[in-house]
Amino acid sequence: MKLLVTGGAGFIGSNFVHHILNTYPEYEVVTLDDLTYAGNLENLKAAEGNPRHRFVKGSITDTTVVEPLVEACDIVVHFAAESHVDRSILNPGAFVVTNVHGTFVLLEAARKYGKRFHHVSTDEVFGALGTDDAPFDESTPYDPRSPYSASKAASDHLVRAYFHTYGLPVTISNCSNNYGPYHFPEKLIPLAITNLLEGKSVPVYGDGLQVRDWLYVEDHCRAIDMIVHNGKRGETYCIGGNAETENIVIVKKLLALLGKDESSIEYVKDRAGHDRRYAINFTKIKTELGWEPTVTLEAGLTKTVEWFKQNESWWKNVKSGEYQKYYSEQYEKR
Repeated sequence: MKLLVTGGAGFIGSNFVHHILNTYPEYEVVTLDDLTYAGNLENLKAAEGNPRHRFVKGSITDTTVVEPLVEACDIVVHFAAESHVDRSILNPGAFVVTNVHGTFVLLEAARKYGKRFHHVSTDEVFGALGTDDAPFDESTPYDPRSPYSASKAASDHLVRAYFHTYGLPVTISNCSNNYGPYHFPEKLIPLAITNLLEGKSVPVYGDGLQVRDWLYVEDHCRAIDMIVHNGKRGETYCIGGNAETENIVIVKKLLALLGKDESSIEYVKDRAGHDRRYAINFTKIKTELGWEPTVTLEAGLTKTVEWFKQNESWWKNVKSGEYQKYYSEQYEKR
């Protein structure tokens, strides 16, 4: 079995590449990644020298790159995406190009060669929940609120359309907020950890009471594995961590793990269109495929803090250069 993993040098994608190589000794993986800001070959260092893994640098929008790779694989697992709300507010065009047009290019190649296609998406396509609303599930109407979530919603619709129109064997997964090893430090948890390790404050949007459902990345990889192998064609599966928690509570847990006090918290102006609450009902994947999260929030945060402590050179390198410019625009000017 040969998998083409797009965006496999990013956070979730690289964890999935390692999961497949470690779980299936007979599988081959080709990773396609353009190595934009969040793509990092260091994420794939553990796969260096593995004869079952090959890395290809290229864009999912480039048909000349995509077609031969899709033709040679059995399954496309599509992670590649511009994936941060803040960046989508600063530069929405890049999100439309990569997330919508890039997905279209991949789908066309999969259709041409008759390949199985799994599309990895987000719970942000469903909009926001009120405090007492039921969690998102597969029947929740789409209601994206940011350029990022709108571009992912469009790509979800394209994937679904290729199933209904062309019979392409697709599946889609919508996950809650991931965290864990190799997490790019623009997101809350790795940003907080690395800032605290550097003796800096942690920027918290607004009142910090936004609620997210936290999913440890290894649990997410297991879920995608199950969907790729056993998911019903044309179906969508929601993947959640069973860990709804306010952002400020997450930050305080990290402060405790790193021996810091609340003077390290810096409240900053809330971002535009900031959704108040996300939560996932994962009953369908639990019932149909037998998946449920196994890593508790406390255990996952502890493992994540330890990983960042042990991989200081990785995140210090990531936080240099272009990231500094982004950080200044996003937080220091507020």
